[in-house]
Amino acid sequence: MQPIDFSKAKQDGKGFQFPGEFEITAVGNASANLPTHVPQLLERAGLRVLHESVRHRHSGAGNFVSITVSFYCDTREHYEAAHTALRASPDVRYTL
Repeated sequence: MQPIDFSKAKQDGKGFQFPGEFEITAVGNASANLPTHVPQLLERAGLRVLHESVRHRHSGAGNFVSITVSFYCDTREHYEAAHTALRASPDVRYTL
């Protein structure tokens, strides 16, 4: 997977401001205990997770779950590391 290209957003004055608080959503198998697993993966990547922000929603059939978590990071590299850490998990299908 290619790194996220923020150049267009930056030109439009809409780039992310670091350091800051960001939100990430991971979608994966409902049986994988992702509400617990996703914050742990982010913490292992060195990010400060805002645990009170964790929320989840099951798919209509109940096979998948989306987990949204807020976290604090200092640099764009840390933000990209969050996506990399989650995508490396076999239980996560994709991140937003």
